[in-house]
Amino acid sequence: MKKLLLALAATSVLAACGKKEEAAPAAPAAPASAPVAAAPAPEVGPLKVAIDPTYEPFTFKSADGQPTGFDVDVANALCEQIKRKCEFVEQVWDSMIPGLNAKKYDVIISSMSITDDRMKEVDFTDKYYNTPSRIVLKKGVKFTDAASIKGKKIGVLKGSTQEKYAMGDLKPAGVIVNSYEAQDQVYLDIKSGRLDGTVADYMEVTGGFLSKPEGAKYELVGPDLKMPQYFGYGAGIALRKGEDKLKGELNEAIKAIRANGTYKTLNDKYFAKYNIDVYGE
Repeated sequence: MKKLLLALAATSVLAACGKKEEAAPAAPAAPASAPVAAAPAPEVGPLKVAIDPTYEPFTFKSADGQPTGFDVDVANALCEQIKRKCEFVEQVWDSMIPGLNAKKYDVIISSMSITDDRMKEVDFTDKYYNTPSRIVLKKGVKFTDAASIKGKKIGVLKGSTQEKYAMGDLKPAGVIVNSYEAQDQVYLDIKSGRLDGTVADYMEVTGGFLSKPEGAKYELVGPDLKMPQYFGYGAGIALRKGEDKLKGELNEAIKAIRANGTYKTLNDKYFAKYNIDVYGE
């Protein structure tokens, strides 16, 4: 009996030793990760553009009070090129650059000439037009040089290149120079007899004054005024210093509208009757 029990025990041990281990069930596979959506590109806001709407035909207001003119149309064409919307901000002329540097707006597109003095405070794009300035006087006033109009009263836009010229060349010769906050105020005082004339951009004074009934008794005198120390290097878009990316985009946009015919269309809209390309040399 004892031998039988020992034999049975041995058989049980051998059976236990020969048993195969069952593999543990595999862990369920992790579900595939969903693709991560790319973050949307930040939305670019409007381009805030400073204008002085008293400078017809470059910048003025239509009958319904909306800003219009060559500068405004150029600004909208450039905004279309850089995929932004123009938002116009009205600003008194001699506060334009302080307002820009105070970040009240992004750029100035309002016939601002590129001058050495201004480039100390702000940056500029390439020019988008370049027209000379002229002296305007009542018909019959004899003009040969600055000394020939000694005692005459000339109105100019405060903070303008024309003011700089008048103070530098006319005032020392005895011409009385009065500065105004807006060019249309100059024309009002000419009309009322408080001024004898003005110094202004050739196209602006032609389109904004001489071609109108109130300008019929006045005329351009003397040569084109282009001296760089006064009048700079053409009208450009003013930006704060360091805005290199925006400056590059706007320079490319100026080239694009020159190349695709948009610029010519706008030039002809305002200046075809004068047979001039205001882009200049």
